[in-house]
Amino acid sequence: MISTLLVANRGEIACRIFRTCADLGIRTVAIHSDADEGALHTRVADTAVRLPGAAPAETYLRGDLIVKAALAAGADAVHPGYGFLSENADFARAVRDAGLVWIGPPPEAIEAMASKTRAKELMGLAPLDAEDVTAADLPVLVKAAAGGGGRGMRVVRDLAELPGALEDARAEAASAFGDGEVFVEPYLENGRHVEVQVLADTRGTVWTLGTRDCSLQRRHQKVIEEAPAPGLPPALTEQLYALAERATRAVSYEGAGTVEFLVADGRAHFLEMNTRLQVEHPVTEAVFGVDLVAEQIRVAEGHALPAEQPAPRGHAVEARLYAEDPARGWAPQTGTLHRFTVPDGVRLDTGCADGDTIGVHYDPMLAKVIAYAPTRTEAVRRLAGALERTALHGPVTNRDLLVRSLRHPEFTEARMDTGFYDRHLTALTEPAPDPYAPLAAALADAHGRSRFGGWRNVPSGPQVKRYETAGEEHEAAYRHTRTGLAAEGVRVVHAGPHLVVLEVDGVQRKFEIARYGDRVHVNATALTALPRFPDPTAEHAPGSLLAPMPGTVVRLAEGLTEGAEVKAGQPLIWLEAMKMEHRITAPTDGTLTALPATVGRQVEMGTLLAVVESK
Repeated sequence: MISTLLVANRGEIACRIFRTCADLGIRTVAIHSDADEGALHTRVADTAVRLPGAAPAETYLRGDLIVKAALAAGADAVHPGYGFLSENADFARAVRDAGLVWIGPPPEAIEAMASKTRAKELMGLAPLDAEDVTAADLPVLVKAAAGGGGRGMRVVRDLAELPGALEDARAEAASAFGDGEVFVEPYLENGRHVEVQVLADTRGTVWTLGTRDCSLQRRHQKVIEEAPAPGLPPALTEQLYALAERATRAVSYEGAGTVEFLVADGRAHFLEMNTRLQVEHPVTEAVFGVDLVAEQIRVAEGHALPAEQPAPRGHAVEARLYAEDPARGWAPQTGTLHRFTVPDGVRLDTGCADGDTIGVHYDPMLAKVIAYAPTRTEAVRRLAGALERTALHGPVTNRDLLVRSLRHPEFTEARMDTGFYDRHLTALTEPAPDPYAPLAAALADAHGRSRFGGWRNVPSGPQVKRYETAGEEHEAAYRHTRTGLAAEGVRVVHAGPHLVVLEVDGVQRKFEIARYGDRVHVNATALTALPRFPDPTAEHAPGSLLAPMPGTVVRLAEGLTEGAEVKAGQPLIWLEAMKMEHRITAPTDGTLTALPATVGRQVEMGTLLAVVESK
């Protein structure tokens, strides 16, 4: 029996596993980098161990340090989480060689499926040879052979772009996984990403726990997932189950895993097998009434699965909340998460709490929010409503995008595919701030001032405050009157520092206000209070290239120096943020007149990287 378990991961992943361990009476051990010393997963674990001598971004990939930490903390088992070490056969062997229980499949099964190229060969498939790709093969997908999460992937639609895509994918894969191997496969437009959850014990029993649809993706990383995958013909569903079981038995798999497919034209195309638990596993848990982490632990302890698997009921939908700006190329965001509360009635899996700092070293996912209901329509509506009422005070997030996506006709009618955001992102990210939010913010800020001379017997002009939201400036005007604060076109029912109530066309509306420096949150609208007199020195020269996010400069274009002639769209600088590479390109044909960016430099969002003077 396992008594103490170390989780070889961080954040939401570790917190999720610790929750099950607490239910089972198993003591828990967290590991952490210096950057994560006060993180939520270290606070909820029974014991926490610092991993010394590694850079924050590399800490959780150091299997040698993690094994030492497990032994030092008295753990008798290691759960790899569902990060990259969960698919590292050498790490699994190191855990077992140290006399610890490994919560996962045998190393041999990991090796068989860890490389996507080898997995395809095992299933009787073969990737394209990059040198043999022709225009007739386009579009193609360049894909990292190791790892996942959308890293090391590039879609190529023009043959001339293939060499650059291969180079970029290799660099990103090497940075993220320590393995720069990539391959090429046909890219199926407008398919659906469907996967099957499998669970196997050591006695040969294999469960295929339904399907999940994960078609809504950005940068090939899932954003919204649901179970079961809606609208699949019964025959196709049975085919998916058969293929998933075939892959599971082919490698004598044990524990929880996921077999992924692309469904197009009524056919299932095998993508890969992930030899780990997936981020989206909660929707399967909700529909089948199982705790997959608990089942992983029981299988590792040698227990057999019942011969008959549980039956599914109802529908579940999950949305991933990210600190990112979808309207600006999904740019990751950093800063303090001042407040994060989700309404009752939904499941929240998170590694963040009020006051935590979202840094530059790790994936920007804040949480997963999961809704379950008897029908898909009810589950989708419940999740959209919960997200809309969630309080998120801090960095920009994708919350509004998620709400709009869940309410989009293509999604509500289950007509979505992997091209959903390619088609709809612009419309889904159109700014739609509450028109009364600036006024509510201004009234809350003005609360109490009228007691100290704000009101005058002689009529005067209104007080005006300026706010910025979603790149647009808004003015709010109000007056101090004998009876209190007033504004044109509305009746001010109540104006306090944290709550403003306005009557608009006979309807009262409530606005909850929270202020953090110049940042003001009014219900779901985030505003930045602008100074009365803008700083003229804050302007940048035309052609300035600013860092779209905090990160590290990892590459410059070959031979790039001041005075170089550049072409519009030419990649100049590669910025790495949260293990993803982002290209900074020339905005126009011109001359590079300044290049403050240097390889290895850490930059904040808005830092000047280069200046291109237009011809």
